[in-house]
Amino acid sequence: MTDTSIPATAAPEAEFISLSHLNPSTELNPVPSRGIDLAYFRKYVRALEDGGYDYTLLPYGAGSADSFVTASAVGQLTERIKPIVALRPNTTFPLVGAQKLATLDQLTEGRAVVHLISGGNDAEQARQGDYLPKNRRYARTSEYIDLLRRAWTEPGPFSHEGEFYKFDEFGPGFAPYEKPIPISIGGQSDEAFQVGGEKADIFSFWGEPLADLRSEIDRVHAIARAAGRTTLPRIWVTFRPIIARTDELAWKKAHEYVERVAATHAKAPRWGGATPQNVGSQRALRQAERAELYDRALWTRTAAVTNAAGASTALVGSPETVAAAILDYIDQGASLVSIRGYDTLADAVDYGRFILPLVRQELAHRQATGQRGTLQAEHPGNYAPEYARLAQA
Repeated sequence: MTDTSIPATAAPEAEFISLSHLNPSTELNPVPSRGIDLAYFRKYVRALEDGGYDYTLLPYGAGSADSFVTASAVGQLTERIKPIVALRPNTTFPLVGAQKLATLDQLTEGRAVVHLISGGNDAEQARQGDYLPKNRRYARTSEYIDLLRRAWTEPGPFSHEGEFYKFDEFGPGFAPYEKPIPISIGGQSDEAFQVGGEKADIFSFWGEPLADLRSEIDRVHAIARAAGRTTLPRIWVTFRPIIARTDELAWKKAHEYVERVAATHAKAPRWGGATPQNVGSQRALRQAERAELYDRALWTRTAAVTNAAGASTALVGSPETVAAAILDYIDQGASLVSIRGYDTLADAVDYGRFILPLVRQELAHRQATGQRGTLQAEHPGNYAPEYARLAQA
Protein backbone atom coordinates (compact mmCIF):
# COMPACT_ATOMS: atom_id res chain seq x y z
CA MET A 1 0.00 0.00 0.00
CA THR A 2 1.25 3.48 -0.83
CA ASP A 3 1.98 5.65 2.19
CA THR A 4 -0.02 8.82 1.64
CA SER A 5 0.94 10.54 4.89
CA ILE A 6 2.79 13.86 4.76
CA PRO A 7 4.12 16.01 7.57
CA ALA A 8 1.34 18.31 8.77
CA THR A 9 3.73 21.27 8.82
CA ALA A 10 4.66 20.60 5.18
CA ALA A 11 1.18 21.04 3.71
CA PRO A 12 1.78 23.37 0.75
CA GLU A 13 -0.33 26.26 -0.40
CA ALA A 14 -1.08 27.50 -3.88
CA GLU A 15 -2.59 30.46 -5.68
CA PHE A 16 -3.85 30.50 -9.25
CA ILE A 17 -3.00 32.85 -12.09
CA SER A 18 -4.65 33.32 -15.45
CA LEU A 19 -3.87 35.60 -18.38
CA SER A 20 -6.38 38.27 -19.39
CA HIS A 21 -7.42 38.26 -23.01
CA LEU A 22 -8.65 41.46 -24.62
CA ASN A 23 -10.66 39.97 -27.48
CA PRO A 24 -11.98 36.57 -28.65
CA SER A 25 -9.00 35.76 -30.90
CA THR A 26 -7.35 32.46 -29.97
CA GLU A 27 -4.71 30.11 -31.35
CA LEU A 28 -7.59 27.83 -32.32
CA ASN A 29 -9.61 30.54 -34.06
CA PRO A 30 -7.44 33.59 -34.78
CA VAL A 31 -9.32 36.83 -35.37
CA PRO A 32 -7.49 39.46 -37.45
CA SER A 33 -7.74 42.24 -34.88
CA ARG A 34 -5.36 43.87 -32.44
CA GLY A 35 -8.10 45.84 -30.71
CA ILE A 36 -9.89 45.57 -27.40
CA ASP A 37 -13.36 44.05 -27.37
CA LEU A 38 -14.56 45.77 -24.22
CA ALA A 39 -17.59 43.55 -23.65
CA TYR A 40 -15.46 40.44 -24.05
CA PHE A 41 -12.74 41.80 -21.77
CA ARG A 42 -15.26 42.58 -19.05
CA LYS A 43 -16.78 39.11 -19.39
CA TYR A 44 -13.37 37.46 -19.25
CA VAL A 45 -12.22 39.33 -16.16
CA ARG A 46 -15.54 38.63 -14.44
CA ALA A 47 -15.10 34.93 -15.22
CA LEU A 48 -11.73 34.99 -13.46
CA GLU A 49 -13.21 36.68 -10.41
CA ASP A 50 -16.17 34.29 -10.30
CA GLY A 51 -13.92 31.29 -10.94
CA GLY A 52 -11.76 31.91 -7.90
CA TYR A 53 -8.49 32.90 -9.54
CA ASP A 54 -6.10 34.95 -7.43
CA TYR A 55 -4.11 36.81 -10.11
CA THR A 56 -4.24 37.68 -13.77
CA LEU A 57 -1.28 38.55 -15.98
CA LEU A 58 -1.59 41.51 -18.34
CA PRO A 59 0.88 40.66 -21.12
CA TYR A 60 3.09 43.08 -23.00
CA GLY A 61 4.25 43.22 -26.60
CA ALA A 62 5.50 45.94 -28.89
CA GLY A 63 2.24 45.86 -30.84
CA SER A 64 -0.18 45.05 -28.03
CA ALA A 65 -2.26 47.06 -25.59
CA ASP A 66 -0.45 48.79 -22.74
CA SER A 67 -0.23 46.51 -19.71
CA PHE A 68 -0.44 49.34 -17.15
CA VAL A 69 -3.72 50.59 -18.54
CA THR A 70 -5.26 47.13 -18.88
CA ALA A 71 -4.11 46.23 -15.35
CA SER A 72 -5.78 49.35 -14.02
CA ALA A 73 -8.99 48.32 -15.79
CA VAL A 74 -8.81 44.86 -14.20
CA GLY A 75 -8.37 46.51 -10.82
CA GLN A 76 -11.56 48.49 -11.26
CA LEU A 77 -13.57 45.63 -12.77
CA THR A 78 -12.77 43.26 -9.90
CA GLU A 79 -12.63 43.35 -6.13
CA ARG A 80 -10.20 40.52 -5.41
CA ILE A 81 -8.08 39.68 -8.48
CA LYS A 82 -4.46 40.87 -8.29
CA PRO A 83 -3.35 42.33 -11.65
CA ILE A 84 0.20 41.44 -12.72
CA VAL A 85 1.75 44.09 -14.96
CA ALA A 86 4.17 42.68 -17.52
CA LEU A 87 6.84 45.37 -17.84
CA ARG A 88 9.92 45.59 -20.03
CA PRO A 89 12.54 47.79 -18.37
CA ASN A 90 13.53 49.34 -21.70
CA THR A 91 10.06 50.84 -22.13
CA THR A 92 9.63 52.72 -18.86
CA PHE A 93 12.18 54.64 -16.78
CA PRO A 94 12.38 52.91 -13.37
CA LEU A 95 11.22 55.88 -11.32
CA VAL A 96 8.24 56.31 -13.65
CA GLY A 97 7.58 52.57 -13.48
CA ALA A 98 7.63 52.75 -9.68
CA GLN A 99 5.19 55.66 -9.78
CA LYS A 100 2.80 53.86 -12.14
CA LEU A 101 2.90 50.64 -10.14
CA ALA A 102 2.36 52.43 -6.84
CA THR A 103 -0.60 54.27 -8.37
CA LEU A 104 -2.09 50.94 -9.48
CA ASP A 105 -1.44 49.52 -6.03
CA GLN A 106 -3.22 52.45 -4.37
CA LEU A 107 -6.19 52.18 -6.74
CA THR A 108 -6.50 48.44 -6.07
CA GLU A 109 -5.78 48.69 -2.33
CA GLY A 110 -2.63 46.61 -2.41
CA ARG A 111 -3.27 44.17 -5.25
CA ALA A 112 -0.56 45.19 -7.76
CA VAL A 113 2.22 42.83 -8.87
CA VAL A 114 4.90 43.41 -11.53
CA HIS A 115 6.53 40.84 -13.81
CA LEU A 116 9.74 42.20 -15.32
CA ILE A 117 10.56 40.93 -18.81
CA SER A 118 14.22 41.45 -19.64
CA GLY A 119 13.60 40.46 -23.27
CA GLY A 120 14.42 37.15 -24.92
CA ASN A 121 14.43 38.18 -28.58
CA ASP A 122 16.64 40.84 -30.16
CA ALA A 123 14.24 41.55 -33.03
CA GLU A 124 11.27 42.16 -30.72
CA GLN A 125 13.36 44.40 -28.45
CA ALA A 126 14.56 46.40 -31.45
CA ARG A 127 10.98 47.14 -32.45
CA GLN A 128 10.92 49.65 -29.58
CA GLY A 129 14.48 50.82 -29.88
CA ASP A 130 16.26 48.48 -27.47
CA TYR A 131 19.60 47.23 -28.85
CA LEU A 132 21.21 46.14 -25.61
CA PRO A 133 22.72 42.62 -25.81
CA LYS A 134 20.71 39.94 -24.06
CA ASN A 135 23.18 39.30 -21.23
CA ARG A 136 23.25 43.01 -20.40
CA ARG A 137 19.46 43.19 -20.38
CA TYR A 138 19.41 41.15 -17.16
CA ALA A 139 22.01 43.47 -15.64
CA ARG A 140 19.65 46.32 -16.45
CA THR A 141 16.79 44.42 -14.82
CA SER A 142 18.89 44.00 -11.68
CA GLU A 143 19.48 47.74 -11.46
CA TYR A 144 15.80 48.35 -12.25
CA ILE A 145 14.67 46.20 -9.31
CA ASP A 146 16.89 48.12 -6.92
CA LEU A 147 15.50 51.43 -8.09
CA LEU A 148 11.88 50.30 -7.89
CA ARG A 149 12.32 49.32 -4.27
CA ARG A 150 14.22 52.47 -3.35
CA ALA A 151 11.57 54.64 -5.01
CA TRP A 152 8.90 52.91 -2.90
CA THR A 153 10.74 52.99 0.42
CA GLU A 154 13.29 55.84 0.62
CA PRO A 155 12.00 58.47 3.07
CA GLY A 156 13.84 61.33 1.38
CA PRO A 157 15.46 62.39 -1.91
CA PHE A 158 18.28 60.27 -3.34
CA SER A 159 20.54 60.34 -6.38
CA HIS A 160 21.82 57.48 -8.47
CA GLU A 161 24.47 56.87 -11.12
CA GLY A 162 24.60 53.29 -12.37
CA GLU A 163 25.40 51.47 -15.57
CA PHE A 164 21.98 52.09 -17.11
CA TYR A 165 20.26 54.86 -15.14
CA LYS A 166 21.27 58.22 -13.73
CA PHE A 167 19.26 60.89 -11.90
CA ASP A 168 19.61 63.50 -9.17
CA GLU A 169 17.62 64.17 -6.02
CA PHE A 170 14.57 62.06 -6.70
CA GLY A 171 12.09 61.48 -3.95
CA PRO A 172 10.44 60.64 -1.87
CA GLY A 173 8.49 58.72 -4.48
CA PHE A 174 4.82 57.88 -4.57
CA ALA A 175 4.33 55.01 -2.14
CA PRO A 176 2.44 51.75 -2.66
CA TYR A 177 -0.74 51.11 -0.69
CA GLU A 178 0.81 49.41 2.34
CA LYS A 179 4.03 47.57 1.42
CA PRO A 180 6.46 47.14 -1.48
CA ILE A 181 4.92 45.56 -4.56
CA PRO A 182 5.93 41.94 -5.33
CA ILE A 183 8.44 41.72 -8.18
CA SER A 184 8.54 38.68 -10.47
CA ILE A 185 11.03 37.72 -13.13
CA GLY A 186 11.57 34.63 -15.23
CA GLY A 187 13.99 33.13 -17.70
CA GLN A 188 16.32 30.19 -18.09
CA SER A 189 19.65 31.89 -18.76
CA ASP A 190 22.39 31.99 -16.14
CA GLU A 191 21.81 35.73 -15.82
CA ALA A 192 18.09 35.20 -15.19
CA PHE A 193 18.77 32.74 -12.40
CA GLN A 194 21.33 35.02 -10.80
CA VAL A 195 19.10 38.10 -10.76
CA GLY A 196 16.00 36.15 -9.80
CA GLY A 197 17.69 34.26 -7.02
CA GLU A 198 19.29 37.35 -5.57
CA LYS A 199 16.45 39.84 -5.88
CA ALA A 200 13.04 38.61 -7.12
CA ASP A 201 10.05 37.91 -4.90
CA ILE A 202 8.75 35.46 -7.51
CA PHE A 203 10.60 33.38 -10.11
CA SER A 204 8.56 32.02 -13.00
CA PHE A 205 8.96 28.86 -15.08
CA TRP A 206 7.11 27.31 -17.97
CA GLY A 207 5.70 23.82 -17.44
CA GLU A 208 8.54 21.29 -17.35
CA PRO A 209 8.96 17.63 -16.37
CA LEU A 210 8.86 17.33 -12.59
CA ALA A 211 12.46 16.27 -12.14
CA ASP A 212 13.74 19.10 -14.34
CA LEU A 213 11.67 21.68 -12.50
CA ARG A 214 12.83 20.42 -9.12
CA SER A 215 16.48 20.91 -10.09
CA GLU A 216 15.71 24.41 -11.38
CA ILE A 217 13.91 25.36 -8.16
CA ASP A 218 16.88 24.09 -6.17
CA ARG A 219 19.17 26.20 -8.31
CA VAL A 220 17.31 29.48 -7.87
CA HIS A 221 16.89 28.86 -4.14
CA ALA A 222 20.60 28.07 -3.74
CA ILE A 223 21.44 31.40 -5.35
CA ALA A 224 19.01 33.14 -2.99
CA ARG A 225 20.62 31.51 0.06
CA ALA A 226 24.10 32.37 -1.17
CA ALA A 227 22.98 36.00 -1.43
CA GLY A 228 22.03 35.89 2.24
CA ARG A 229 18.28 35.94 1.70
CA THR A 230 16.08 34.63 4.48
CA THR A 231 12.94 34.57 2.33
CA LEU A 232 13.21 32.48 -0.82
CA PRO A 233 11.53 33.46 -4.12
CA ARG A 234 8.10 31.96 -4.64
CA ILE A 235 7.89 29.65 -7.65
CA TRP A 236 5.44 30.32 -10.47
CA VAL A 237 4.83 27.61 -13.08
CA THR A 238 2.62 27.89 -16.19
CA PHE A 239 0.62 25.27 -18.11
CA ARG A 240 -1.93 25.11 -20.93
CA PRO A 241 -4.38 22.43 -19.69
CA ILE A 242 -6.61 20.53 -22.11
CA ILE A 243 -9.42 18.87 -20.19
CA ALA A 244 -12.53 16.79 -20.87
CA ARG A 245 -14.85 14.53 -18.90
CA THR A 246 -12.49 11.55 -19.18
CA ASP A 247 -8.80 11.12 -19.94
CA GLU A 248 -9.58 9.48 -23.26
CA LEU A 249 -11.84 12.32 -24.37
CA ALA A 250 -9.21 14.84 -23.25
CA TRP A 251 -6.54 13.18 -25.40
CA LYS A 252 -8.87 13.17 -28.39
CA LYS A 253 -9.49 16.86 -27.82
CA ALA A 254 -5.76 17.51 -27.43
CA HIS A 255 -4.93 15.98 -30.80
CA GLU A 256 -7.68 18.00 -32.46
CA TYR A 257 -6.39 21.17 -30.82
CA VAL A 258 -2.75 20.66 -31.70
CA GLU A 259 -3.48 20.41 -35.41
CA ARG A 260 -5.37 23.72 -35.33
CA VAL A 261 -2.71 25.42 -33.20
CA ALA A 262 0.02 24.17 -35.53
CA ALA A 263 -1.80 25.63 -38.52
CA THR A 264 -2.12 29.00 -36.79
CA HIS A 265 1.55 29.16 -35.86
CA ALA A 266 2.68 28.02 -39.30
CA LYS A 267 1.25 31.27 -40.67
CA ALA A 268 2.78 33.49 -37.97
CA PRO A 269 6.14 35.25 -38.49
CA ARG A 270 9.01 34.03 -36.35
CA TRP A 271 11.28 36.76 -35.03
CA GLY A 272 14.93 36.01 -35.60
CA GLY A 273 14.44 32.84 -37.66
CA ALA A 274 13.48 29.27 -36.90
CA THR A 275 15.65 28.80 -33.80
CA PRO A 276 14.39 30.76 -30.79
CA GLN A 277 16.94 32.97 -29.05
CA ASN A 278 15.71 32.61 -25.50
CA VAL A 279 17.02 29.73 -23.42
CA GLY A 280 13.56 28.84 -22.10
CA SER A 281 12.22 28.08 -25.58
CA GLN A 282 15.36 26.15 -26.50
CA ARG A 283 14.99 24.10 -23.34
CA ALA A 284 11.29 23.41 -24.02
CA LEU A 285 12.10 22.21 -27.55
CA ARG A 286 14.82 19.89 -26.26
CA GLN A 287 12.36 18.41 -23.81
CA ALA A 288 9.83 17.96 -26.62
CA GLU A 289 12.45 16.16 -28.71
CA ARG A 290 13.32 13.88 -25.80
CA ALA A 291 9.74 12.79 -25.14
CA GLU A 292 6.19 13.79 -25.95
CA LEU A 293 4.66 12.83 -22.62
CA TYR A 294 6.09 13.21 -19.13
CA ASP A 295 5.00 12.30 -15.64
CA ARG A 296 1.27 12.25 -15.05
CA ALA A 297 -0.05 14.45 -17.85
CA LEU A 298 2.59 16.87 -19.23
CA TRP A 299 2.37 16.95 -23.04
CA THR A 300 5.08 18.66 -25.09
CA ARG A 301 3.71 18.42 -28.63
CA THR A 302 2.02 21.80 -28.16
CA ALA A 303 5.48 23.28 -27.53
CA ALA A 304 6.95 21.51 -30.55
CA VAL A 305 4.37 22.79 -33.03
CA THR A 306 4.56 26.38 -31.76
CA ASN A 307 8.37 26.53 -31.70
CA ALA A 308 7.96 26.95 -27.93
CA ALA A 309 6.70 30.48 -28.46
CA GLY A 310 5.85 31.42 -24.90
CA ALA A 311 4.29 29.11 -22.33
CA SER A 312 3.08 26.19 -24.41
CA THR A 313 3.31 22.85 -22.60
CA ALA A 314 -0.06 21.23 -21.87
CA LEU A 315 -1.52 19.14 -19.09
CA VAL A 316 -3.96 16.68 -20.65
CA GLY A 317 -6.66 14.66 -18.93
CA SER A 318 -9.84 14.68 -16.92
CA PRO A 319 -10.21 17.38 -14.24
CA GLU A 320 -9.10 14.80 -11.66
CA THR A 321 -5.98 13.88 -13.62
CA VAL A 322 -5.00 17.48 -14.31
CA ALA A 323 -5.68 18.56 -10.72
CA ALA A 324 -3.52 15.68 -9.48
CA ALA A 325 -0.77 16.73 -11.90
CA ILE A 326 -0.92 20.31 -10.61
CA LEU A 327 -0.59 18.96 -7.08
CA ASP A 328 2.55 17.11 -8.16
CA TYR A 329 4.07 20.46 -9.11
CA ILE A 330 2.92 22.06 -5.88
CA ASP A 331 4.65 19.22 -4.04
CA GLN A 332 7.84 20.10 -5.93
CA GLY A 333 7.71 23.66 -4.61
CA ALA A 334 5.44 25.68 -6.91
CA SER A 335 3.08 27.98 -5.02
CA LEU A 336 1.81 30.05 -7.96
CA VAL A 337 0.15 28.03 -10.73
CA SER A 338 -0.76 29.71 -13.97
CA ILE A 339 -3.29 27.89 -16.14
CA ARG A 340 -4.59 29.28 -19.40
CA GLY A 341 -6.21 27.42 -22.20
CA TYR A 342 -6.44 27.39 -25.95
CA ASP A 343 -10.20 28.07 -25.95
CA THR A 344 -9.46 31.02 -23.71
CA LEU A 345 -12.74 32.13 -22.11
CA ALA A 346 -14.41 28.72 -22.06
CA ASP A 347 -11.29 27.16 -20.57
CA ALA A 348 -11.00 29.85 -17.90
CA VAL A 349 -14.57 29.10 -16.85
CA ASP A 350 -14.02 25.34 -16.88
CA TYR A 351 -10.81 25.54 -14.86
CA GLY A 352 -12.61 27.65 -12.26
CA ARG A 353 -15.45 25.14 -12.05
CA PHE A 354 -13.54 21.86 -12.23
CA ILE A 355 -9.81 22.31 -11.51
CA LEU A 356 -9.36 24.97 -8.84
CA PRO A 357 -11.86 23.42 -6.39
CA LEU A 358 -10.23 19.99 -6.62
CA VAL A 359 -6.76 21.33 -5.94
CA ARG A 360 -7.92 23.50 -3.07
CA GLN A 361 -9.96 20.70 -1.52
CA GLU A 362 -6.92 18.42 -1.56
CA LEU A 363 -4.68 21.06 -0.01
CA ALA A 364 -7.26 21.81 2.67
CA HIS A 365 -7.55 18.08 3.41
CA ARG A 366 -3.79 17.81 3.82
CA GLN A 367 -3.70 20.84 6.09
CA ALA A 368 -6.41 19.39 8.28
CA THR A 369 -5.24 15.78 8.40
CA GLY A 370 -1.58 15.65 7.38
CA GLN A 371 -2.43 13.07 4.70
CA ARG A 372 -3.06 13.04 1.01
CA GLY A 373 -6.67 12.66 -0.01
CA THR A 374 -8.21 10.33 -2.55
CA LEU A 375 -7.49 12.65 -5.49
CA GLN A 376 -3.79 11.81 -5.56
CA ALA A 377 -4.17 8.41 -3.95
CA GLU A 378 -6.33 7.37 -6.91
CA HIS A 379 -4.01 9.01 -9.44
CA PRO A 380 -0.59 8.06 -8.04
CA GLY A 381 1.41 7.04 -11.04
CA ASN A 382 2.97 8.03 -14.30
CA TYR A 383 0.28 8.14 -16.98
CA ALA A 384 2.74 7.98 -19.85
CA PRO A 385 2.60 4.18 -20.41
CA GLU A 386 -1.20 4.10 -20.38
CA TYR A 387 -1.55 6.95 -22.85
CA ALA A 388 1.45 6.30 -25.05
CA ARG A 389 -0.89 4.86 -27.70
CA LEU A 390 -3.13 7.93 -27.60
CA ALA A 391 -0.13 10.23 -27.71
CA GLN A 392 0.90 8.65 -31.00
CA ALA A 393 -2.62 8.68 -32.50
